[in-house]
Amino acid sequence: MSAYDTAIIGAGHNGLICACYLAKAGHRVAIVERRPEVGGAVCTKDDLIPGYKIDVGSSVHIMIHLTPILKDLELESRFGLEYIEMDPWAYYPILGTKKGIHFYKDIDQTCESIATLSKEDAQTYKQFVKRWTELNEGVFETFLKPPTPGKIFGTMLKRNILRPHSRRLWSSLDTARQLMAPYGQVIKETFKNDHLRAALLWLSAQSGPTPDEVASGDMLGWNAMIHRSGAKRAKGGSGMLSVALEQCLKHYAGDVITGATVTSLRQSGDAWAINYLHSSNPDQVSQIQAKRVVSACHIQTLFKMLKDEPSCPSKLSKRIDQLRVGNGFGMIVRHAVEELPMYGSDEISPSRACAYHSAMQLLCPSESYLRSSLHTYAQGLPPQDPSVVAMTFSAIDPTLAPPDKHTLFTWAQYHPYELSNQENWDDIKEREADKLYDLVCRYAPNMKNKMIDRYIQTPLDIERLHGLLRANVMHLEMSLDQMFFFRPLPELADYKTPMKNLFLTGSSTHPGGGVFGASGYNTAQTVLSSSR
Repeated sequence: MSAYDTAIIGAGHNGLICACYLAKAGHRVAIVERRPEVGGAVCTKDDLIPGYKIDVGSSVHIMIHLTPILKDLELESRFGLEYIEMDPWAYYPILGTKKGIHFYKDIDQTCESIATLSKEDAQTYKQFVKRWTELNEGVFETFLKPPTPGKIFGTMLKRNILRPHSRRLWSSLDTARQLMAPYGQVIKETFKNDHLRAALLWLSAQSGPTPDEVASGDMLGWNAMIHRSGAKRAKGGSGMLSVALEQCLKHYAGDVITGATVTSLRQSGDAWAINYLHSSNPDQVSQIQAKRVVSACHIQTLFKMLKDEPSCPSKLSKRIDQLRVGNGFGMIVRHAVEELPMYGSDEISPSRACAYHSAMQLLCPSESYLRSSLHTYAQGLPPQDPSVVAMTFSAIDPTLAPPDKHTLFTWAQYHPYELSNQENWDDIKEREADKLYDLVCRYAPNMKNKMIDRYIQTPLDIERLHGLLRANVMHLEMSLDQMFFFRPLPELADYKTPMKNLFLTGSSTHPGGGVFGASGYNTAQTVLSSSR
């Protein structure tokens, strides 16, 4: 039995970030992970398709670059992490044409691309970015601290009301109205070109809320911030962030216990006992003890571990059970392919990368096309015509594939975890994966018969591998009633629980999902403050 200052359950990137900050501050830290490697949904494996490095969760890193985490933990300067800029960071090809919209980090370059379709929308987009960046700089400040109402409204007051140049944004209250509107409506009233509308609709859908959800306007507005942060790709795969974090943690004498499934948590005097089964000896219960525990796993998974703990309030457990997890999110297929997709052009050799191959390629022909998937999703059926985000990172990172071969990752929505037609995801996974590749081939006919192999992750697979209940990659629905000081519940929003020295981090908490790290950063500060 080992005694630690802090034990962390779950080695996703938030758990690792929290562990690194605590270990750097002098805590004796252990992190316990169910899988044989760290990273959770920020993980890359080289044994799924021989010769290829395959992400099994996230692929694009955006918001973490707006935080102090990489610098504070010296992940790039000391622990081997290297980022490649994705520029353009998104591309919307127009089906059946040689035209498309490039979204660059540089706003003027982006507007030049939009102007090829609509000069008026190009000017509007520039104003859109200016307006929503100003607003979201204030929102972002609230992401890097515990989300109490006072801190959030105080920050917004300071940044967006008291500053004269910001106050103009609110003078007509129209910005507030758009924040409370569905993002689909905000897109319609802001832009005129149907292709730009479809591109922004599909981009905005990536966090989960549908285009008609009230108070989702900033799902559109947040895209403006990408022109500040850019979008980046970790060289060697998304999981290289987690590898660097593990090296950082070990440098500060932290212990990493992998292949360990936590079965229960028990308060034992002034400490916590963490009981787990190790894959090397699954018949024997092992245990570590710690003064403090940080849960970095799904909030509902934590409370299942606590079901026999006397100090766990029964009413709170019931409220946790009632949180909205939703009915799935999407599915992803990772392909090994012979060549790169060439959108709307036969003039360029598919062996040569184009600018858009660095980007998230937004394959969504129209708003009505996206809404058809939403309609079948509401019925509990897999989409007949899924929209796809295609990613070809081997074009900017040749370490991912053998020479003259490439990776093609395809993420699609909307795929219900629980099907209403009595089908089973294990039985239909090949059929549904074909739909994603077929859409790529509609846009890029050169890709027909160019697949070498693939790794499919259905909603069921996502839950099994990552412990993401009902395949919600954000843990909980990212709706206003489950965000900020409501996430996961008002009484838990400050990363603390009613149980002494039990803390929360991860996507179940503020500010939610994505490769961000803000939750891990915030929880570490909370633990350090509580232990002084």
